[in-house]
Amino acid sequence: MSSNEKQLSLFAGGVRWPWADWFHEREAPGMQLYDRQLLFAIISLIAFGFVMVMSASMPEAQTLTQNPFYFVWRHLAYLAGCVLIAAVVLRVSMERWQQLSPWLLLGVGFMLIAVLIVGTTVNGARRWLTIGPIRIQVAELSKFVFTVYMAGYLVRRHQEVREHMKGFLKPIMVFIFYALLIILQPDLGSVIVLFVTTVGLLFLAGARIKDFTLLMVLGCTAFVALVALEPYRMRRVTSFLDPWEDPFGSGYQLTQSLMAYGRGDWFGQGLGNSIQKLEYLPEAHTDFIFAVIGEELGFVGILAVLAVLLFVAIRALKLGHKCVEMDLPFEGYLAYGIGIWICFQTVVNVGASIGMMPTKGLTLPFISYGGSSLWVMTAAAMVLIRIDHERRLSQIQAVQGRSK
Repeated sequence: MSSNEKQLSLFAGGVRWPWADWFHEREAPGMQLYDRQLLFAIISLIAFGFVMVMSASMPEAQTLTQNPFYFVWRHLAYLAGCVLIAAVVLRVSMERWQQLSPWLLLGVGFMLIAVLIVGTTVNGARRWLTIGPIRIQVAELSKFVFTVYMAGYLVRRHQEVREHMKGFLKPIMVFIFYALLIILQPDLGSVIVLFVTTVGLLFLAGARIKDFTLLMVLGCTAFVALVALEPYRMRRVTSFLDPWEDPFGSGYQLTQSLMAYGRGDWFGQGLGNSIQKLEYLPEAHTDFIFAVIGEELGFVGILAVLAVLLFVAIRALKLGHKCVEMDLPFEGYLAYGIGIWICFQTVVNVGASIGMMPTKGLTLPFISYGGSSLWVMTAAAMVLIRIDHERRLSQIQAVQGRSK
């Protein structure tokens, strides 16, 4: 047995991971069993997120708990959870995910109902289920599970989606059910992420243009209605259009965020030297952490962060394309969905903090403080690694089969 074949058998059996080969290419690149660059980018974002959460959260933690490291220790616990999640997800085959997708959808649906009945309320929103010491934001979990469900549905009903309105409407009805439950929490941002992911996957699956156009019109109409019917959402939109009209009221958060970017200039004030995080900017370590990055690391720093996030999103989309070409449709659609999700959530978070979009309360993937978001994003990223591993493994097996 050759050295490459021996390493292949060791990895497939789960005996060891070839950690030593992360940062250099083998002599035969086709024998790599996972995407090192993607894995390194994900780990880099999570590690960078920990550093920025530590920098941005200390003043608020000191005020709230008299312990500046309160959020840091909690974030370290979340990172330990990420390691456990990664270890589990990496060992689950894509075939198993496909089999479980309807049951996962049903389970999270019941959890969304349970949130409305026994959920924990924070800042006027009932979004969390408390299970022992763990508090889960179910809307975050619904993004991942709904993407898995959509990938499985498009494989089962691909022809029906392309040719009949009925096949197109079935996942939309499931989306509407999920959306209504999430809106009641309320959490419009997660609904928009689900909608964009659904629309993107249906488009990539080849849905008819007239069905796709009708969905876009109905979705935009529903969004306008949801904003118009809720005064607090309307205030967010009006303050986003002109935050300086009421800089100490509805426009306070955005004006403070824009000041942070202005202070950052090209190269920033230096790590830890943000002024806005000193309780001037609300949610500095969660939804508006990108503003603190801009203030401390400057324009160059935020470009670097966006470049890595863009790399992850594009890598996911390219992986989806490769899987579809190899006749692995479930893996392909799932990778597409995760790529769309990461890309869109990044755009919304950054857009809200720079004043190009209304505030939506969405975290910055892999970076913002928050256990639910970090755990779900880690699970999604590890699914990408697993998809790529199975794709490479099938290529190697096909080559070995032809050589016999």
